Amino acid sequence: MKIVIVGASGTIGKKLTEAVRGENEIVTAGSKSGDVQVDITSTESIEAFYKQVGNFDALISVTGNGYMGPFKSMTAKDFNIGLQSKLLGQINLVLIGQHYVNPKGSFTLTSGILSIDPIIMGSNLSTINAGIDAFARSASIELENGVRINAVSPGVIEDSPGYFPYFPGHIPVTMEKVTNAYIKSVFGALTGQVFEVW
Repeated sequence: MKIVIVGASGTIGKKLTEAVRGENEIVTAGSKSGDVQVDITSTESIEAFYKQVGNFDALISVTGNGYMGPFKSMTAKDFNIGLQSKLLGQINLVLIGQHYVNPKGSFTLTSGILSIDPIIMGSNLSTINAGIDAFARSASIELENGVRINAVSPGVIEDSPGYFPYFPGHIPVTMEKVTNAYIKSVFGALTGQVFEVW
């Protein structure tokens, strides 16, 4: 299976790449690293990326930025950071990628538990994550040729202790649980699902 991992150099991406490598052909991608580079905020970059990668069986996206900051001082410009990157960037990976994915292939996007369990200073990320979850559910009923799509929604991860202070009372999830959610999405049969890991 030819698996493309966008965000392969990140905290989740590194572990995920190791977990799925096996006998599969892995193409790693990132904004500045990996086998192929892509700027997910640019449709032109995404189009060029897919032309370079060629047809594939599965795309896993573990990338995208959001904005964390006090609601009182948040501006439209701040909010737009996450909309253009983590939300629209991942959506465009699917909108454009649907023309390159092989029949019965799959897309797996990354949202996050803030969609249903918000934190202070996280309204941008909560909105983005909810949008990704809704997109995965809705796109699943229109993708053709047996192509599947799911989202993985992890809580704060034990490998990211720098985020712990922002998540009071949250129990960090293990990287093993998180990577297994992606494996379930890629190698399983479900579509239109949000795999919550918390």
